[in-house]
Amino acid sequence: MTQHSSAGRSPRHAAESSQSFPPHPLPRSAPRGIRWSAATAAFQIEGARTADGRGRSIWDDYVDTPGLVKDGSTAEPGPDSYHRFAEDIALARGLGLDRYRFGISWVRVLPDGSGAVNQAGLDYYSRLVDGLLEAGVTPFPTLYHWDLPVSIEASGGWLDRDTAMRFRDYAEVVAAHLGDRVHNWYTINEPAMTTLQGYGVGTLAPGRTELFGALPSAHHQLLAHAITAPMLREESAAAAQAAGALHAQVGLTNNHTFVMPLANTQEDAMAAYAYDLVHNRLFADPLLTGSYPDVEALGLPPMPVQPGDLELIRGSVDFYAVNFYNPTTVTAASPDSPLPFDIVPTPGAPVTGFGEEWPIVPESLTALLVDFKERYGDALPPLVIGENGASYPEPDTVPPGETIDDAERIDYLSGHISAVADAIEAGVVIEEYTAWSLIDNFEWADGFTQRFGLVHVDTQSGERTPKASYDWYRQVIESSRA
Repeated sequence: MTQHSSAGRSPRHAAESSQSFPPHPLPRSAPRGIRWSAATAAFQIEGARTADGRGRSIWDDYVDTPGLVKDGSTAEPGPDSYHRFAEDIALARGLGLDRYRFGISWVRVLPDGSGAVNQAGLDYYSRLVDGLLEAGVTPFPTLYHWDLPVSIEASGGWLDRDTAMRFRDYAEVVAAHLGDRVHNWYTINEPAMTTLQGYGVGTLAPGRTELFGALPSAHHQLLAHAITAPMLREESAAAAQAAGALHAQVGLTNNHTFVMPLANTQEDAMAAYAYDLVHNRLFADPLLTGSYPDVEALGLPPMPVQPGDLELIRGSVDFYAVNFYNPTTVTAASPDSPLPFDIVPTPGAPVTGFGEEWPIVPESLTALLVDFKERYGDALPPLVIGENGASYPEPDTVPPGETIDDAERIDYLSGHISAVADAIEAGVVIEEYTAWSLIDNFEWADGFTQRFGLVHVDTQSGERTPKASYDWYRQVIESSRA
């Protein structure tokens, strides 16, 4: 299939709608002096899963397995950003974004995971980067957003230490091609979710159920980041200087949650401690302190650390990115549970379209960020909010002249942007806020049943229609610079 851009097409803008909605108030306290971003991920928006030599990832296997995706969708055609990326650039420019976080697909660059390079894939990302630069938006790619090549998973995936080396090899190919223009990099996205959901309980690809046998995948992802970061800085040094930066910036982003015990009991406090350890500290501590928390005290297997690993991992981030969606309430495990905690609904909290799994408590984001500052002190680099957003079921088609007044999403974003401002007021250094997501996307095992976008996407036609939240976020960005 020949690559083509979406020149000549442009997304419908909310201003074209004949509808009128009551104005939505801006956040009570919007941070000033920070950068503003929005994000997407390669597998979730690109579509074109067999185009131009692309290989197969674990998510291709997952979506092609009947019954695993809620609505049976396969991520395509979906937004089809592989062919319509120019429309996404126009949307990023229309918001006035400082940066656009997007994913690079490992198997679009190296179809077999290693070996032969697919030039068509590299050329696609090169055009995307050039388009963003021309639009005045800084490209901020994520090298790994869950789409591991099937050949590498067959050899053990992230449970195998060698995958860290294969990741560096892949990253070097990308950096050699884009490093002359890109000087900000995310290496790994949400290693916690890959470990806990992908290898632990099997609700994400590769769908393995190793429980605590999944913990080696955490170390190997952190190691992959650590051995890759110096190479990225070297390859992107000239681009950083051209952009007026002292040096290239490399970090990773992890999903974090503020953990709360259900009851004021010793048993629930211990359950909260255990969950905080495996969801938060297991991933942040090595990067920021050079050591793992004591997992063996909880009866868990030791981490597969080899001599020199932690010295490489510690301090390997120029920034630490926090993806935040919701707090987590836990209680002591039921007698038949294989885990030392049970996750329960958060009492009294409203919820997103995911229901009780995703309670809305904006002040818990402030608490989490302040806890990071107090826990890690001088070892904590500047923080970035790498993702924050809310999903709700919405219709697949928006009639011409109409748009979606996603007031619930605006309320969610407003509360959490204010929570970031509160954390900054409390002394936390936060340099960037990123809304998830720029456009509606394939939401993993939930398919297209949940929508996070500031922009509606008709998953059959690819038509993009900004929602009320798009113009609202644009106004937030404008007001923060006033």
